[in-house]
Amino acid sequence: MKVILANGSHHKNGCTYTALCEVAGELNRNGIKTEIFQLGSEGIPGCGGCGICFETLKCKIDDIVNEFAELAKKADGFVFGSPVHFAAASGKITSFMDRLFYFARPYFVNKPAAAIVSCRRGGAAAAFDQLNKYFTISNMPVVSSQYWNMVHGSTPEQVKQDLEGMQTMRRLGANMAWLLKCIKAGKKAGIKIPEAEETQRTDFIR
Repeated sequence: MKVILANGSHHKNGCTYTALCEVAGELNRNGIKTEIFQLGSEGIPGCGGCGICFETLKCKIDDIVNEFAELAKKADGFVFGSPVHFAAASGKITSFMDRLFYFARPYFVNKPAAAIVSCRRGGAAAAFDQLNKYFTISNMPVVSSQYWNMVHGSTPEQVKQDLEGMQTMRRLGANMAWLLKCIKAGKKAGIKIPEAEETQRTDFIR
């Protein structure tokens, strides 16, 4: 089993990366393979709502979003990490996830996911809530921890001093590993994934 952890920070080895590494370490200790996927320092264009991806299952902007979607097909779980910018997730990961979940949602259904956020002081809860919205509209089990999945600090060294935050990351990794193993055991036992009804879309303007 494998979990992909997406780093939505411009800083490859910064605070968000430090938190993700703590989650990945605990997953590894529990026998789960991991890959930290760097969104990089380049800008990521937002979704234009063209709808072409509904036919192709691929964004017409052929960049890192399509690359991640291909990896998502075979992944078993996901962690999306972001720094906090103005009490929100980074613009980079927001554009990334807007486009990704617009067309690649079938690759995420019934796969566990978690969000983690990193901030200096405040705004973490709002950013954390924002990221979880992508999972709860995509039929994904959301993995929790002993506290909201956040760390505090202006540098990686300060994040490591956030002992409660680091412990929260480790517990998150352990909980995700446990859930992945439960899902695998359930499949072996013949427990089937719930059948999806045909989607009913209701507009409130008559």
